[in-house]
Amino acid sequence: MTQAVQDMEQDWIHAAKAGDRQAFYLLYQKYHRRVYAIALRLLSDRAKAEDACQEVFVKVWQQLSWFRGDSSFATWLHSISTRTAVDLWRKDRESRRSTDEIPELASDEPVDHGDLEALIQRLPDQARAVFVLFALEGYQHNEIAALLGIAEGSSKSQYHRARQLLRGWLDENRTAAG
Repeated sequence: MTQAVQDMEQDWIHAAKAGDRQAFYLLYQKYHRRVYAIALRLLSDRAKAEDACQEVFVKVWQQLSWFRGDSSFATWLHSISTRTAVDLWRKDRESRRSTDEIPELASDEPVDHGDLEALIQRLPDQARAVFVLFALEGYQHNEIAALLGIAEGSSKSQYHRARQLLRGWLDENRTAAG
């Protein structure tokens, strides 16, 4: 990020802290796609990801006065986004399918099975959450265990399971294409 862009973002943050809704909207415009992507990867449902995104920005608006700038705004926002999506994932745990089930892709939804994002969405809920947090978001297994309320060993085994499933699906796609 160039210095001019950093300065502009700092101006937006300062103005938003003072209650400037337009400045906050500019921050929202800059970051909402990232927040949505994190939520979608974890929740595997567009409507829930949109709800999570909205909840994140409500929290950011409410907590912006506490942002001191010790880390970048993007890092602070990422932390709120991940924790919010994980909280919603945990609340929804009881109503989701068993973690032993592997969901089929909806037949009316055109998806390129070679697309890793689509394959990640096929993973069982807990394996997907662990895979996303470890492989894509950079959390360690002890952090994932604390976030998801599982044992560290379970985090490691779910990550291993996710990798095996993804490899298998990728191999199937290569075989089918070849």
